Amino acid sequence: MAVVRVIQEFPDELEADLLEFFDVDLLDLWRGRLSLRRIGVLINSLVAKPGRSTLLMAMDHRANWAESDYMLARVSDALELSNYLFLKANVDEDDARALELPPPITRPGDPEPQPEQQPEFSDARELTEFFGRLNSA
Repeated sequence: MAVVRVIQEFPDELEADLLEFFDVDLLDLWRGRLSLRRIGVLINSLVAKPGRSTLLMAMDHRANWAESDYMLARVSDALELSNYLFLKANVDEDDARALELPPPITRPGDPEPQPEQQPEFSDARELTEFFGRLNSA
């Protein structure tokens, strides 16, 4: 049962949210004043509160932001890209090469951006050996 799993894995977060949003004490389950069905209903309500529910944030780091936060990040990224493209089109060629693409805003739950690695190119000797092996096969 999913309710029991949530109670077992996230007891502190669930208790905090039940008290904050519904003024319900999780201990009432053991006192006989609260059923698992009602806790399940309340958990489903908490899942609909991204950016505010401690339980949801513990279950999924992407829920640290509300939907409006994600939309603001998209707008900000689009504005940065628009400014970049405007500058790239309206500065002289030498300055345009120096412009770097702006990094997007990091969202919760996204992996950390890895630095780009420069590709390694083969030298003439390696290319000669490679094509020599192809011809001899």
